[in-house]
Amino acid sequence: MKYPGKILLTLLLILLLALVACYVLLQTRWGAAWASRQLSDAQYQLSIGKIEHNFSAPGLLRLDDVTLTAPGQPPLLTSRRVDLGLRLAQLTNPQHFASIRLNEGTLNLTDNAMPGRLQADRLLLSRMTVNGSAGDLTVQGQKVDGGVTPWLPEKGALLGQQARFQLSAGSLALGDLTASNALLEGSIKGREWLFSNVGADVALGSITANARRDASGGWQVQSLRLNSIRLQSDKTLADFLQPLLSLPDISFNRVDVTDARLEGLDWAVTDLDLLLKNITFSHGDWQSDNGTLALNASSFVNGSLQLNDPIASLEFSPAGVALTQFSSRWVNGMIRTGGSWSRRDKKLTLDELVVAGLEYTLPANWRERWLQTLPGWLDSVQVSRFTANRNLIIDINPDFPFQMTALDASGSNLLLAQNHRWGIWSGSLSANAAESTFNRVDLRHPSLALNADGNSINVTELSAFSGSGMLEGVANVSQAPQRALSLSLTGRQVNAAVLANWGWPGQSLPAGSNLKLSLSGNLQADKPLKPTVNATLELNGGAQKQKLVNGQLQ
Repeated sequence: MKYPGKILLTLLLILLLALVACYVLLQTRWGAAWASRQLSDAQYQLSIGKIEHNFSAPGLLRLDDVTLTAPGQPPLLTSRRVDLGLRLAQLTNPQHFASIRLNEGTLNLTDNAMPGRLQADRLLLSRMTVNGSAGDLTVQGQKVDGGVTPWLPEKGALLGQQARFQLSAGSLALGDLTASNALLEGSIKGREWLFSNVGADVALGSITANARRDASGGWQVQSLRLNSIRLQSDKTLADFLQPLLSLPDISFNRVDVTDARLEGLDWAVTDLDLLLKNITFSHGDWQSDNGTLALNASSFVNGSLQLNDPIASLEFSPAGVALTQFSSRWVNGMIRTGGSWSRRDKKLTLDELVVAGLEYTLPANWRERWLQTLPGWLDSVQVSRFTANRNLIIDINPDFPFQMTALDASGSNLLLAQNHRWGIWSGSLSANAAESTFNRVDLRHPSLALNADGNSINVTELSAFSGSGMLEGVANVSQAPQRALSLSLTGRQVNAAVLANWGWPGQSLPAGSNLKLSLSGNLQADKPLKPTVNATLELNGGAQKQKLVNGQLQ
């Protein structure tokens, strides 16, 4: 037995020396290159610059200068150092580590890029750059630290089916939005994601939130707070808000915005405070059972519209929206209203509309805007009570400028839009001004009264002082598409030449005349008025007569 024992001992020594030699060789660059070739396959190419192990820390294996690449793709991983935490179970499951720490490199996340069955009780990141995508949204994080526990990835679920995560980033880019000092904490359970704590510095302000994504991809945001945001965009207001309507189902329990300043293409809002509760956006629409919105700002600008100190309060329900309060300073005056919008018939009803002290110059294209079709969500607009006090209204259109000074008005049950079209479809309105000018004709104390129904707009009073005389008239406009117009106008001691400034083609009209005008025509939106006008003008009791036929003086 002496010789077999010596042979066995010799073999054990040789095996031990071989293991020591392999252990030493693996920690050389040649050994690292050999290991890289052995661990690579047709799907992934692994490159290791150096392998290090120290018996003072037997449970730690260090890999330097690691690159993992799929053929024809950018590297899935580059890392200056990868620390692998070893455990006894490694002998039976060599691809499951106690921990994997990636240090100072780049990780490109895709659900389908999964290197074999690599797993770990903990996946740790230290000063990593992380790139990924969620649908059309690109994500890039710089100086990312944190970890996932446990890390049991599957195809289509890179972080596994059940895990807790905590990640921080020095900078984070989500599409066009950039943030710094970002923090994400939460957990994963199947297809459900819980973000228990989200925070970041964004646009010179800060954002905090907690939210949950359910298995179907919908989001439930428990709270979202944005503080002192200073955001600039190159988008119009409609384009800026569009992503909110194109998101998957998302419910907000509470959204707080304080001291925000936002600016985009031809719009801006300053010092915005907003509180939104209990609303869901889905498929380009919204739903709410008892939601509310309260907001105020120093100013809001959208194109030519500028509101100062706007205040609004809304209540949402399945039936629609209740506008409990809206007020604002506007063009040196004030506007105040309240009412409701009905989801069923897309009708906006304003219980009261008050405008006072305005100094408003109409936009050059106000006529085109009046003829535009309203959006799909707004079929009709009704004002139950309308009041206007001491307003100045100016139109600088060179074809027919006008101005009304100290304009007062009152109306009731005014249907101002119907079937997505502006108009005066029903109700009554009376208006008067201290002074006015219509295409270089000065009038004092102009006054108008009308009532409208589904058939016509009936002007029962039309009067003004001109020079030392007075003009009075009545008119009727059909509600049919051709907008048939009839007008009767009389003047006493009035310079008949004023009619020339209003379109009458006659040039030899005497001053100090008594006149009587009867006119008919069509105010059809897409056709000129003049060719449809037929009119008779009598001056001084019929001493002089003029006649228009199809807009031409006979």
